[in-house]
Amino acid sequence: MTEKTCAVCDDKLDANAIEVKIGTHVVEVCCEECAQKLREASAKGHEQRAV
Repeated sequence: MTEKTCAVCDDKLDANAIEVKIGTHVVEVCCEECAQKLREASAKGHEQRAV
């Protein structure tokens, strides 16, 4: 069985993983700090594509 890891920091995910929706994808992260980093990176990516 493959262990799931955080999409931001690559730490192992446990039962407290947070799901973050990015576009049409749902990504799991280990904590609220990583969730916020992912949201910020996604928003920044959308801004760059809009220019």
